Amino acid sequence: MNKILTLLFLICLLSACSAEKQRVNEEVVVMPPNNDAQEPDAPQVKFFQYEDQAAYPDAILELYTPLGNQIFKPGKVPFEFNVKNFPFDLSATKEFKLYNILNGGDPVGFYSPIFQRELTLGSYRVVAYLVDEEGLALKNFGNYVDRDFQVGESRPFPYSAEPYLALNFPRSDQFYEVGSEVIIDFLVVGGDMKLDGLKVVIEVNDLTYEIDHMAPVRIENLPAGAYQVKVRLQRSNGKELDGPFSSVSKAIIVR
Repeated sequence: MNKILTLLFLICLLSACSAEKQRVNEEVVVMPPNNDAQEPDAPQVKFFQYEDQAAYPDAILELYTPLGNQIFKPGKVPFEFNVKNFPFDLSATKEFKLYNILNGGDPVGFYSPIFQRELTLGSYRVVAYLVDEEGLALKNFGNYVDRDFQVGESRPFPYSAEPYLALNFPRSDQFYEVGSEVIIDFLVVGGDMKLDGLKVVIEVNDLTYEIDHMAPVRIENLPAGAYQVKVRLQRSNGKELDGPFSSVSKAIIVR
């Protein structure tokens, strides 16, 4: 009897896990044909999301330093954050929970909310965000913060009320094993995709997928090869945005 109960419990647990990972917004895209006689059939690549519930919706990330348009001397620039309603205890996992993106570059992870970065002369925009256990950016209001500042005698970025992108995944020259999911994980900063009538267009070489909300996009069955991933923020009518960080491009390799 105990074995039967254990079996039923495992079945229920597996069913619950399957329900949590239900696919939504799936779209099948056929790869362009190639001239390889050994592979006459073009593979069907799938774009989709999982219908996951947002992790840590009440988490708050506050930025104390730098202040808006604060000016620093070239060298070590201090960063100080405050984290609320989020398990920032690193004693167990030793995994990064806080990431920074400077001027649209690759994210850099930090173990502490207080640190320094070696920076040279220039104008900087930092986007900082918390991540879940999978390393995906938390996307609720308050989970991320942005700020402009200068190092040395540099002009600040021109004022713009337009929203822009911060790309968590992929990273530059990231490698993926054939058969694994390629994840496109982004934040739209300074705007609301629904209220502001925005969409994100994802291009992977000749493949295109559009999404009208913030959610990680997963790509399945991408063949081995080199790819250029372009993520662009646009108006719903297709109009391009003018800001310098409205598009991001990363090279990846599937092998």
